Amino acid sequence: MNMTAIRSFFLWCTVVNAGLFFLAFLVCTLAGGWVYRMHSRCFPMPRETFNVVLYLLFGLYKLAIMVFNVVPYVALVILG
Repeated sequence: MNMTAIRSFFLWCTVVNAGLFFLAFLVCTLAGGWVYRMHSRCFPMPRETFNVVLYLLFGLYKLAIMVFNVVPYVALVILG
């Protein structure tokens, strides 16, 4: 693989993961009650705990996107 193909791969990984992140964020924001009811059937927990778990998972997913997608893409862009 050449450098252009690898750079393109990381760019599309970033686009797809960012899109999934924003889609999940919108679903949890606009239909939070429905998401809570669906998950509380399998994992009973108070709503406040569920909100904290979602906040943590969104933060971890955003961090993973940055570390595994954005940083390698930027490094390859800098390398030329």
